[in-house]
Order: sequence, then C-alpha cells, then structure tokens
Amino acid sequence: MRNFLRRQWPLIGLGVILILLVFYAMESGETIMGEPLLKQAITGQGLDLKDIHYTQDDPDKGLKWILDASEVRCSGDKNLIVFRDFQLRLKPKNRPLMTLTGKRGDYNRESGKISLWGDLEGTSGDGYKILTEQMVIDEKRNCLSSEEAVTIYGPFFSVVGRGLFADLKKEQISVLSHVTTVVQKESLS
Repeated sequence: MRNFLRRQWPLIGLGVILILLVFYAMESGETIMGEPLLKQAITGQGLDLKDIHYTQDDPDKGLKWILDASEVRCSGDKNLIVFRDFQLRLKPKNRPLMTLTGKRGDYNRESGKISLWGDLEGTSGDGYKILTEQMVIDEKRNCLSSEEAVTIYGPFFSVVGRGLFADLKKEQISVLSHVTTVVQKESLS
C-alpha cells in the first residue's frame, strides 16, 4: 500500500485538486454569476439569457416573427418576455418582411402584444422606413400602432406626424394627427 501511494501520488493529488475545483465552481456559481439558471427554473423565478435568437412561427398567432436580442428575461410563468438591444423581423403572410431595431421591448404571450421602445427604426422589404420612439405590435390582429411622433420615408415621399396605425395584412399605414407630407419632384415626372 505504501509503495502504491508513492507511485500514484501525482494522480491522487490531481484527483483531489479536480474535486476541490468542481466543489469551488459549484459553490461560487451563486455569488459570481448570480442565481444559476437551473435554480431559477426550478423556483419559477424566470430566466436571464444573453444573445438569444427566438422564432415564433405558430400559425394560430397570425404573425410570424424572429427576435434577436442581446439580453432577455423570461418571467417565472413564461408569459412575459422582456428584451434589450433587439432586432425584430416581422413576416406577414404574403407581404414584404419588416425589420425593427430598438433599445427595449416586451412580449406578452397571453395578449399576443409586443411593446417596443427606444430609437425604433423599421425598414420594409419594399423600401419604406419608419422612425419612432414607441410601438405596439398585435400579432393576432396583424397590426402595429404608436402614439408617439412618427416619420415615414418612402421611395418618393416622407410623412411626419403623431400616432400611427398599420394593418400588415392590407399593407395600409395611417398617420393619425399633425401630418406633414413632402413629395419629391422625381415622383411627379
């Protein structure tokens, strides 16, 4: 036994060090990284995720969309998803893709509404651009709306106003008040 320990002490020492490292990593996980994901999931506290890619393509929801965000927090009941620094691609059926970027947002699964805030910029696949600070997307009704100042750029015009309603099925956009429209000369020829 004594000869065995003399010959095998490096392996035994390495094994003890590995056990200590694993124990330390498990203990320090709560203080270094915050609550571990497994503990959050078990207790229903929700999840914090980084750099996510989420696709919602349930045909019953009416509107397909893809979310890429730098940070996401899911509530414990998984009904509310809050996200930051995002790109959201909307895919209305038989209509051009619309891409929205902004600072923060949330998605309520129960209501089917996506609320967005902060330097929102939207571009459509057919050349239109929307700028605003706040927007709500109703995936069940295939529409989006805003109560804030809005600027829309098209191939030959720009529209500035307050409030917005867009029906994504019909491709109709209405600016609700204080509307100023500028038509470029190229569109008149």
